[in-house]
Amino acid sequence: MGLMQEVLVEDINHLISTLIKRNHISIHDISAVVCAGNTVMTHFLIGLDPTNIRKEPYIPTANFVPPLRAHDVGIKINNNGLLYTLPCVGAYVGGDISSGALAIRLDKADMLSLLIDIGTNGEIVLGNKDWMVCCSASAGPAFEGSGISCGTRAAKGAIEKITITKKYDVVYKTIGDAPPSGICGSGLLDCLANLTRSGVIDRTGNFQKEINSDRLRKTDNGYEFVLVDRSKTSTKRDIVITQADIQNLIRSKAAIYSAISTLLESMGMSVDNIEQLYLAGGFGNYLDIRSAITIGMLPDVSVSMVQFVGNTSVIGAKMALFAKDACEVAGIIASKMTYFDLMSNNKYMEEYMSANFLPHTDMEKFPSVAQELVVS
Repeated sequence: MGLMQEVLVEDINHLISTLIKRNHISIHDISAVVCAGNTVMTHFLIGLDPTNIRKEPYIPTANFVPPLRAHDVGIKINNNGLLYTLPCVGAYVGGDISSGALAIRLDKADMLSLLIDIGTNGEIVLGNKDWMVCCSASAGPAFEGSGISCGTRAAKGAIEKITITKKYDVVYKTIGDAPPSGICGSGLLDCLANLTRSGVIDRTGNFQKEINSDRLRKTDNGYEFVLVDRSKTSTKRDIVITQADIQNLIRSKAAIYSAISTLLESMGMSVDNIEQLYLAGGFGNYLDIRSAITIGMLPDVSVSMVQFVGNTSVIGAKMALFAKDACEVAGIIASKMTYFDLMSNNKYMEEYMSANFLPHTDMEKFPSVAQELVVS
């Protein structure tokens, strides 16, 4: 057993042990485990060689794996219990996305739908009951709060909503209404949008040094904007957004948007063809769709067509655990998906460079944002 497999199995066993104690059941009562993970983690879990996933032409050892005895992998449940891993589609679209498509029943959809799962990788599925195409873009962990000066996960005290007025006052809401400790993904997205609306930054993401506000200050590491004074934080440190943070966030949103636009173009379609947009991931229901469009992370669609669907990986895994038919449907969905590799796609790189502005170099792609910025 490899080191990564040992670490994964140990963590899973710890979670199982916690659930057993909490629900006053026996380990022998558990007869099956369903895992819906990305392709690399699935390989690590069941002991497959993941080496070729990172080498051109980026082919996994296996996408479909039959049920295994959980005991053989090291997962501690009933000795005869089975481990099911939901099927992967390609090197960078795994069982978590097959599970997500199952959760929203994309295979039954009449309308042209777009499923976007935002995390360190931004995975996108476009299609309906007749066909599905998918891709993955490396968005980085910025919108999960990592690699950002005052970024944090979505926990009590994390700033989840931010508004910046024309006078540069900052109004915020924290999870649990606790004293602020940092900014989580939805707050960072709000922050970037409001810095743009209020004119604190320009469309390249650079601070406008001439603004009349003490919140903008120069440090040894460049400029930063103070969101919350240390006297109001639980950490007793100022909560700020730096120039480097902003550029990091712009790169992340650009990766997601350019993947969407490349996938649409590859199918001879445009944003106007999308009828339903499903948003999955760790943002929760506090993500402001309007802000996501303002910064150019999501295409300029009607807010009414966007639906939050939560952690679809877990939802789909539950469906597969409780119903054999659902597990089979996940396999059918994965086999129907056509995987687009963006790593060697020149069009994707062109789109990515164009998307490194707020919201985009081509404002005609974002007519509602152009109007919003004129009004604000």
